[in-house]
Amino acid sequence: PAVTDETWQSLIIEADGPVLVEFWAPWCGPCRIIHPVIAELSTEYDGKLKCFKLNTDESPSTTTKYGIRSIPTIMIFKNGLKKDAIIGSVPKTTLISNMKKFL
Repeated sequence: PAVTDETWQSLIIEADGPVLVEFWAPWCGPCRIIHPVIAELSTEYDGKLKCFKLNTDESPSTTTKYGIRSIPTIMIFKNGLKKDAIIGSVPKTTLISNMKKFL
């Protein structure tokens, strides 16, 4: 599901448990490559991890707040705090090893 500047506080900051957010844009090729990987993780870790995506073109305020300069950027939040960030289209195994620290 998508998150926006307007829904960021309720969906990410106030979320129970760990949350993965992909910062992306429709024109970004590497973003299209990593979308299915994150969709798989969302299914595999259902109930343990929430996954969202934020369109950087449509939510410039949040994009700027977190200093996003390169997409895709995947951030992991827990208890409203940014815990980790992965920049670029990375293998599923890399995402899993970074996520598991926060589950």
